[in-house]
Amino acid sequence: MPAPAKKAAPLRAAKPVRVARSLQKGLQTRAAILEAALGLASHMGLEGLSIGALADVTGMSKSGVFAHFGSREELQIAVVTEYHAKFEEEVFFTAIREARGLPRLRAMFERWVRRVSVEVDSGCIYISGAVEFDDRPGPVRDALVGMVKAWHAALQKAIQLAIAEGHLKADADVEQICFELHGLILSLHHDARFMRIPGALSRAGTGFERTMQYYATPAGLDIEASRQTSKTGAVRR
Repeated sequence: MPAPAKKAAPLRAAKPVRVARSLQKGLQTRAAILEAALGLASHMGLEGLSIGALADVTGMSKSGVFAHFGSREELQIAVVTEYHAKFEEEVFFTAIREARGLPRLRAMFERWVRRVSVEVDSGCIYISGAVEFDDRPGPVRDALVGMVKAWHAALQKAIQLAIAEGHLKADADVEQICFELHGLILSLHHDARFMRIPGALSRAGTGFERTMQYYATPAGLDIEASRQTSKTGAVRR
């Protein structure tokens, strides 16, 4: 008489499936907590974040939130990392689709301005974080500095490419241009969010145009003139 077929294998296979589902649910919960934390930090700053406040917003227990982050500092760093990922997606990765040189540099700045304009009512974690942690050494400050340095490096790379393409003068100071563009963003954030001055967005755009005109080569100016002509033609149509 043949031995009965073994049926243990399906039970063993079910366990990895349950584990995978549990891990997926955990990741989804963590992502939801992080999204809520990002909203809180945008309005209240990184220092306004706490496990308790986040538990109230998400409707979870403090222990439930704590299980995903472990400490307030870990939560703050996770928020900085998430903010940077969203910034890259909205500003950097869309801008690098443009041609090297002035078109790409302009796209980076314009998308940066667009991001700031959206944050007028909430706040920029890079800027508020710099105020909160400028004189407070530690992992959170290190995370903030690292993210801003990464963006500056990308911006400087775009400036260097504009020089290599012959759109900006060969002797143009890359760090100085980066400094001036960042200064325009800080002024925009200050005037639009704090002072509530009308026209801050257009002033930032004017500042960019003047900066580019100062550093641009004749070839770069031709590209800008061509862009303006195309823009005018599109408006007329």
